[in-house]
Amino acid sequence: MSRVADVNGLQIFYRDEGEGDPLLLLHGFTGCGDDWQHVFTAPPAGYRVIAPDLRGHGQSTNPSGTFRFADVARDLFALMDKLGLFRAKAIGMSAGANTLLHMATQQPHRLTAIIHVSGTPHYPDQAREIMRTMTEESRSKADWEDMRMRHRLGDDQIRALWRHVREFAEDRDDMNFTAATLQRITARTLIVHGDRDPLYPVEQALELYRAIPESALWVVPSGGHGPIFGAQAGPFVATATAFLQDPAPGVRGMSGARPPAN
Repeated sequence: MSRVADVNGLQIFYRDEGEGDPLLLLHGFTGCGDDWQHVFTAPPAGYRVIAPDLRGHGQSTNPSGTFRFADVARDLFALMDKLGLFRAKAIGMSAGANTLLHMATQQPHRLTAIIHVSGTPHYPDQAREIMRTMTEESRSKADWEDMRMRHRLGDDQIRALWRHVREFAEDRDDMNFTAATLQRITARTLIVHGDRDPLYPVEQALELYRAIPESALWVVPSGGHGPIFGAQAGPFVATATAFLQDPAPGVRGMSGARPPAN
């Protein structure tokens, strides 16, 4: 069921499906909540899935015209409050994963388990160079058509998203997590990262793994940025659901943190 919530001066569009423990699904930048339908064909059994469009994406508004992941985290806590959810589990990809780092350090007690896919504690130079190329002039007709299918509030919304990407290239504050900050995360954490990610090298996944106390690491062989779609969706879903369901302490020794055997 699709709904809209008024939070923090925004209108956040979200889908709310399934029954059971709340599970947030947070999409990547320039994506939308519906992207998760290409990963999970149905809500995982035993979960109430809440898939929002992040501020300024899809059908969610962003009157301020600004985008900081710290603010997105506050939007999502406000949405949880609106829905009467004190705690939740969460999966975030890329921008969604960056948001999860803020959520898990701002209010650690509210996330019990998270899956961090293709995110970063800070932007490396190679990502900044790619971000600087995200100009309107460099986008093809196919790019515009794809964006218009996802983002329903007009071309100005799309231009703002590409502008935000260029702003990320100069960011030294919003995404600037140190080991000391990451050590505040108390949620069981599975870090999923492609070994061929062109934006964030796999060393950054290792940085997260070494800093987050209750973490497990799955490096996806031949995986690019967001290795959870297409042929990689099945292994990801199996691994993710096993991780989320495992109640045992001591994540680092948990079998569910490894991809299933083919």
